[in-house]
Amino acid sequence: MTDKNNTEATEKKSLNFIEQAIVNDLKEGKNDGRVQTRFPPEPNGYLHIGHAKAINIDFSMAEKYNGVCNLRFDDTNPVKEDVEYVDSIKEDIEWLGFHWDNIYYASDYFQQLWDFAIMLIKQGKAYIDEQSAEQIAAQKGTPTTPGTESPFRNRPIEESLELFNKMNSGEVEEGAMVLRAKIDMANSNMHFRDPIIYRVIKHHHHRTGDQWKAYPMYDFAHGQSDYFEGVTHSLCTLEFEVHRPLYDYFIDELKDTTLSAGGDYRPRQMEFNRLNLTYNVMSKRKLLTLVKEDLVHGWDDPRMPTICGYRRRGYSPEAIKNFLNMIGYTKYEALNDFSLLESAVREDLNKRATRVSAVLDPVKLIITNYPEGKVEELECIDNPEDPNSPTHTIEFSRELWIERNDFMEDAPKKYFRMTPGKEVRLKNAYIVECTGCKKDEDGKITEVYCTYDADTLSGMPGASRKVKGTLHWLSSAHCLPAEVRLYDRLFSVENPAAEQDKDFRELMNPDSLTVLNNCYVEKYLTNFEPGSYLQFQRIGYFTPDKDSTKEKLVFNRTVGLKDTWGKISKKK
Repeated sequence: MTDKNNTEATEKKSLNFIEQAIVNDLKEGKNDGRVQTRFPPEPNGYLHIGHAKAINIDFSMAEKYNGVCNLRFDDTNPVKEDVEYVDSIKEDIEWLGFHWDNIYYASDYFQQLWDFAIMLIKQGKAYIDEQSAEQIAAQKGTPTTPGTESPFRNRPIEESLELFNKMNSGEVEEGAMVLRAKIDMANSNMHFRDPIIYRVIKHHHHRTGDQWKAYPMYDFAHGQSDYFEGVTHSLCTLEFEVHRPLYDYFIDELKDTTLSAGGDYRPRQMEFNRLNLTYNVMSKRKLLTLVKEDLVHGWDDPRMPTICGYRRRGYSPEAIKNFLNMIGYTKYEALNDFSLLESAVREDLNKRATRVSAVLDPVKLIITNYPEGKVEELECIDNPEDPNSPTHTIEFSRELWIERNDFMEDAPKKYFRMTPGKEVRLKNAYIVECTGCKKDEDGKITEVYCTYDADTLSGMPGASRKVKGTLHWLSSAHCLPAEVRLYDRLFSVENPAAEQDKDFRELMNPDSLTVLNNCYVEKYLTNFEPGSYLQFQRIGYFTPDKDSTKEKLVFNRTVGLKDTWGKISKKK
């Protein structure tokens, strides 16, 4: 085999099964060599990271193979849909770094879908059924026993046509009748047992107003919308695999009508595994419950697995896409560890986050031999990972704030932070030696004392002297108060969906949010807007929250510097 063949074989092997299918279709010249995908969300809620997985494959495949990816809203159920959700979906896709070629709506095709349904009725392939939903479900049978035909299955074509028109005129009440496709009540695929293709919904539609009262079902609208639009590769999650034969059936029927585009073109549905994350739920219904019952603070609560929640928490779009590509696209369902996502976030933010100092649980440190009233401006690099990083200054003075847990009065031998009689370095500043502390009447430490070695600042003769501990700090007279919100897992169990015998609300982590109000940060942080990427040195990655103002700074913890949760879980 030649080097060229070897390279091609290696590249071929590295492609996921979806991309490999696209490459093969292009080689065979299918669909005139076109690649066209679509992302078809229903505008009935905010997108979560599972949708991000679909967005990533839909848009990236079109981009890689010089194709088209359209955004199409599946707006076939006006009861649950809202313009608010349409706008949020657009914002999320753009934030992830993708751009659609066109925006379509399933409602764009309502007339064509209606005309197609009329054709099916005229051909004796659809009928109006006046049974209740419960009766229809009972007659479906089981996967091993055939269904029972509806008593309305063979009603006259003209009668079905008349009733179908009444369904849309407003003369028929919701639930009184439906339009069913007449296929095969004994088919082993339950979806072929005369599926419902139209139902009555008397609710104002956010685009078409009150023009329609009869609305198509997803299985009837989706494939035909793909066909009308020119989609070549219809990518969806594994639960739609059993729907694919029905998807193909309706397209075959459509191709035989005057609504057909003609030629050999047809969309191809392919299914991939959903994204499931530990310590999360991905059900839109459950996420909506969390919001409506105020169990979280809105769709963009940083604990939510929504794209807007992760954006508010300080995740970068690059980190999310890196995570999605890391876990890949397969035909097998899996439960992905939330720690993998956090690891991807950590790795990305390490490259882009600005390093700053913050003290979350402060105790006063007084350098007793430092001149009173003296203030030095010390230079700090914004990001040591970036050779072209800018710098900023931070003030150093006699009285500082340090973290309370960075001091221990009676420390063990291998304690390398501040303790009486030992030296540590104050980051970007001097080496100091702890001399003692002061306590209040309850025994709580209120002040820590130390002396400094003036010869150990960067550029001084003693700057190279080594000590084992380095602490961050803030000048107490030159910092700003802040609120810091520490976010953790929303649920306390690894797989809430598997706990069938419990209400998912009972599984929520009571410590998923901790609010700290007595924190201090650098004045430099007034320059940063929500969505900025910050590293509070020695603590973790943070971002300004949308609630933050110049008068009251608020920061969200994005992720810790290390995976402490994993260690705790292993101990349990």
